[in-house]
This record gives sequence, structure tokens and C-alpha cells, in this order.
Amino acid sequence: MASKVPKSFVLGITGASGAVYSVRLLEVLISAGYDVHLIISPSGQELIKQELDLRVDLENFQPQSLLLGEAGRTDDSKLDMLRSMAGISSEDSSVLSIREGEPGAIHYHHYRNFTAPVASGSFLTRGMIVCPCSTSTLSAVANGMSEHLIHRAAEVHIKERRRLILVPRETPLSAIHLENMLHLVRAGAVVLPAMPGWYHGVTTIRDLVDFVVARVCDHLGIEHSLMHRWGS
Repeated sequence: MASKVPKSFVLGITGASGAVYSVRLLEVLISAGYDVHLIISPSGQELIKQELDLRVDLENFQPQSLLLGEAGRTDDSKLDMLRSMAGISSEDSSVLSIREGEPGAIHYHHYRNFTAPVASGSFLTRGMIVCPCSTSTLSAVANGMSEHLIHRAAEVHIKERRRLILVPRETPLSAIHLENMLHLVRAGAVVLPAMPGWYHGVTTIRDLVDFVVARVCDHLGIEHSLMHRWGS
């Protein structure tokens, strides 16, 4: 009898700009009832601090430190401005666009822990997303260099023919970047750059963020109502 694939995904956060995409994607996946095996690189940790002013401890990770809607009150004007522009209220933790039964759980894995379940092909998931995905991570995955757990987990998803979605945020792109993307697409990965559209009634930054998250969800086979679709 074939093993039932659990309702879970792997999410890797690296140092490319666009931390808000990863935080929103995490919120949506949990809201939709999926467990998330979360890995954050040191550059991803610094990115979250720089762009969102959220402090994440990689050695003693606390899930609430990454959920904007559940973060404690802050007097920091930068985070308040981000929440306001993204349509997220400090008083309202219900920032999710979709709900499907019980929420999922976060399973955190340290980026140096090569004994984590997601390092093995025998551990089943429904796919993996690296969001945002740095160009150094693109290079490592494209060339089979497993320097830490995000690289290894991505390599596992390629070799096991499972969904792997990489969300780079870089411009302009060099020939090296494009060649690495081509290698990954040929290997079965989906390269989904963080390039939000403007045709779906954009009024806030959250609309632009949700456009990219919605496209990721489309490729994961997750029903959602994050954006107004063209022609609908």
C-alpha cells in the first residue's frame, strides 16, 4: 500500500530581498491547514530583521516571531507603517485570506541540522518553496552543492521528483543567473520570480504581495482567494 503524503510543505527563507513574501506565504499555508517545515538561513534572518524589523532567533526559534498579525505591539514606526500599507492591523491577528478547517503547524529545523527529516528523500512532503530565493541559493541548488539544510532539502525534492518552487528577487539578471535557472527548470523545478502584476485592482502593498503568494499557491495546487483573476 502506498504511503499517504502528509499535508505539509517545506519553506526555506534565504537572503534575497522580499521577506514579506515569505511571511505572508507562511501565514497562508498555515491558515489553509498545511504543516510547514521551516528553515531560515543566516542571511534570511538578517533580511527579516532589516526589512520587517522582526527579530528571529535561529537557535531558539519562536513561531510567533514571524507572524506579523500575532507580533506584539510595537512603537517602531517602520513596522507600523508596513502593517498599515499591507492592510494588516496591529489589533487584528486575522490577516489571512483563506481558511480551511484546522490551521497547520510550524516545524522548525535549524539550517545546520542535516539530520532533520526533510534532509531525507524517504520523508514525504507535498513540495518545497524557497521564498525569497537568493542567487547564491539558486547556484547551490542548480549545481548540487548542499552547504546547508535549505540546499539539501531542495536537492531532495528535485531527485524525488517533487514540487520545488524557487522565488528569486534579483534584477538585472546575469547570464550566470539565467543559466542556473535554466538548469533548475530542466531538472523539474519551477522558477517563479517575485514579479507582481498590476491588473488585479492594486490599492495596497498587500495586493502586490498576495499576487506573488497566489501564484505560488497555484503551483502548489492550493485553492485560495488571494487575488482577482484576469477575466473573472
